[in-house]
Amino acid sequence: MWRRRFSAGCARAPKGKKWDAIVIGGGHNGLTAAAYLARGGLSVTVLERRHVIGGAAVTEELIPGFKFSRCSYLQSLLRPSIIRELELAKHGLRLLKRNPSSFTPCLDGRYLLLGPNKELNHSEISKFSKQDADAYPRYEEQLEKFCRFMDPLLDSPPPESLHGISSFNDRLRNKMHKSAFWARCFRQAVSLGQRDMVDFVDLLLSPASKVLNNWFKSNVLKATLATDAVIGATVSVHTPGSGYVLLHHVMGETDSDRGIWSYVEGGMGSVSVAIANAAKEAGAHIITSAEVSQVLVEDSSMVKGVLLADGTEMHSSIILSNATPYRTFMELVPSNVLPDDFLHAIKYTDYSSGTTKINIAVDKLPHFESCKLSPSGAGPQHVGTIHIGAESMEEIHSACQEAANGLPSQRPIIEMTIPSVLDKTISPPGKHVINLFIQYTPYKPLDGSWLDPTYRESFAQRCFKLIDEYAPGFSSSIIGYDMLTPRDLEREIGLTGGNIFHGAMGLDSLFLMRPAKGWSNYRTPLQGLYLCGSGAHPGGGVMGAPGRNAAHEVLQDVKKQLK
Repeated sequence: MWRRRFSAGCARAPKGKKWDAIVIGGGHNGLTAAAYLARGGLSVTVLERRHVIGGAAVTEELIPGFKFSRCSYLQSLLRPSIIRELELAKHGLRLLKRNPSSFTPCLDGRYLLLGPNKELNHSEISKFSKQDADAYPRYEEQLEKFCRFMDPLLDSPPPESLHGISSFNDRLRNKMHKSAFWARCFRQAVSLGQRDMVDFVDLLLSPASKVLNNWFKSNVLKATLATDAVIGATVSVHTPGSGYVLLHHVMGETDSDRGIWSYVEGGMGSVSVAIANAAKEAGAHIITSAEVSQVLVEDSSMVKGVLLADGTEMHSSIILSNATPYRTFMELVPSNVLPDDFLHAIKYTDYSSGTTKINIAVDKLPHFESCKLSPSGAGPQHVGTIHIGAESMEEIHSACQEAANGLPSQRPIIEMTIPSVLDKTISPPGKHVINLFIQYTPYKPLDGSWLDPTYRESFAQRCFKLIDEYAPGFSSSIIGYDMLTPRDLEREIGLTGGNIFHGAMGLDSLFLMRPAKGWSNYRTPLQGLYLCGSGAHPGGGVMGAPGRNAAHEVLQDVKKQLK
């Protein structure tokens, strides 16, 4: 397939050089870690397997003239501290706020628009339920309150216990750090108040359906909000703990506006390029088409470098892996150097995925029959996320159950976005780029194979025909498309099982439990090896927090060694 590269001017590595740190994987977290390490004075190189940096936050021109955010497609979760500290605006990051942010067309001729405008929200929700319209501001206020409570947890490593031999001073500092951490959490909990704290715990533990049923009556409103609870996960709205995923996807912000998702000018690869530019300015070296095949180990206890697929050895006593935990520990690290209980935990982490991404080039915007706001061009219904196929939570649940039984959903849940409405740099004039984020599709369907071109085409047409029900003629506007099933996401991007979060975001896989109990502070049982990707705390999404936090821990360890 014809492609154009979007990189940050990556080069080959100097031969024979020993680096202070090597980062495996040029996804946004690996690049973030490299930027902070280089700013901390270390010589750093990033090794990216593909021809283009970015990992899942990547822009690729798969059809001439059309630039696709091939995997991730919206920005909100990138930590404000990273945007500020790395001066990403100076390095080319341009965020395009969406207003309205959500559009749900209905087959009965109605529609729901939502966004940052409170008057619009009240007017739109009132079409379905006046009671829900009155409740919605309180719902948003509560989620914002919980997000503020979570903020400090995202930007710091978990208070993990020390491993191995350590000095008395190190043990004392660790004990004081943990005490301070839990004291801070306790103060925050007290300031939140008992009632809100109980509601917060209820949100974490409950199914999203329970949370939303407690707040609202309207099926369309609940279904629209519920998609945030299942996005990227093989779970139903009735799955306990899906309430946390709902919260995770409203934690972000754009230019200090909480919960606002934005497009990125030039596609999501522009996020990675901006971070890479900051890393290179600090002295980091970035290499593409450099696949790591093995982590080299010395004395069965510490890293000494990496072996590339072409046979090249690169040496460093510090390795940070932006690969998934499974890829890192089950495939790159020799199995005889890691504890059995640790390997067992990594092996049996849930890496399942129900996600397929289709990137489409079209010659005209879809015209939704239920919405006549702009009959001749782009309107508010085209700006935000367009929810297709989910007018009730039961429809989401049914789609999930089909995938749990090994079959792609008959009526898939589709999130459609059209970034070219706001971003004029990614498509030819008069034409548009459309992203479809689709659920649910099993990794290995029982009724066929994703390796079969006919089977793949059949599923793609199923999705297009579903959109036709809401926007007649959509299928005929398609110039071409690119589809990534869970198997493709694993093969192309390196996401084990196709899981976009590097592993499930259930409550048993977060905070002190991520990636494995006892190893949540980015360090690993192998001395000098750190995890800096989404498989580490605080988890998935284009956040950058794992990369930033891991780099700070590395710099802290280096500082100790120099004393």
